[in-house]
Amino acid sequence: MNTVRLIEDGHFTPSKIIGVGLNYSEHIAEMKSKRSDEPVIFIKPNSALCRIYEPIAIPLHYGAVHHEIELAVLIGKAGFEISEDQAMDYVAGFGIALDLTLRDVQKRAKDQGRPWAIAKGFKNACPISDFFKKEQIQNPQNLELKLIVNGQLRQKGNTNQMLFKIPELIVYVSKFFPLEAGDILLTGTPSGVGPLQPGDMVEVEIESIANVQTKIVGWSHER
Repeated sequence: MNTVRLIEDGHFTPSKIIGVGLNYSEHIAEMKSKRSDEPVIFIKPNSALCRIYEPIAIPLHYGAVHHEIELAVLIGKAGFEISEDQAMDYVAGFGIALDLTLRDVQKRAKDQGRPWAIAKGFKNACPISDFFKKEQIQNPQNLELKLIVNGQLRQKGNTNQMLFKIPELIVYVSKFFPLEAGDILLTGTPSGVGPLQPGDMVEVEIESIANVQTKIVGWSHER
């Protein structure tokens, strides 16, 4: 099982990675979707994790692979049915994640009314940074996010644009899934998502957390 690193506190093994879809209004618009009254939740397996600092291998034979930069939340202790006033007590740290998506696969699944687990859970679908302790981040709900591909700005937003804020997400998710130490919550992406190709140089930055440059490479099902 893959692990993630909380700086100064060692490694955690997530039992699950919980994604949140459609949590920024402009992204909802670009996806031609509708705002939901409740958070849109999906799960990525632990095997989707990879280190964002190393070249990221994406599949080549399943259509477009889209980038989605997200603030990642590391859960620090177990909890179930967590109250909103205690939600941030369960957070250990914050990092940067890419929620990579097989967009063509996802669209076919949506059109057919089927689950889209494959589109979100394939190998290397969750490149992730180290996590920084929450005490180091003054206000996680007011951080600039930026993603640049080959020198071109693709995504730019602020975590204050989230429709469902971090405590609300923790409360909602923990109604259904007991959270374990090491679990990761992905909080949604701003607009500007788009395809990646082998050879692309990608720069991701979240204010007060990290700026990371990485390279996209390809893998095929024959490997």
